[in-house]
Amino acid sequence: MCPDCGRPEADCTCRRDSAAAASAAAMPSDGVVRVGRETKGRQGKGVTVVTGVPLPPAELADLCTQLKKQCGSGGAVKDGVIEIQGDHRDRLAAELAQRGWTVKRSGG
Repeated sequence: MCPDCGRPEADCTCRRDSAAAASAAAMPSDGVVRVGRETKGRQGKGVTVVTGVPLPPAELADLCTQLKKQCGSGGAVKDGVIEIQGDHRDRLAAELAQRGWTVKRSGG
């Protein structure tokens, strides 16, 4: 029996879901960090989105904290994507390039 969902091991769905999520999170990227701006689903308010950073979740959260301090704004890490409030594409692209990553601006 699975200790999480109480079903037999063969019918356990919680471990399959967590294994699929872990493999998706560990999926390798193309080595390019993309910096873009999104407003969709945020009532018109724009956020700068950083995707493709090849770091584990704990280090990604630390990087997010450093980037937020540099921009002087709030933000969060959601599903392996860093979101910084406001339009800070140029500043973040320069900072990430200085840290040694290949950076591209995505979107318009």
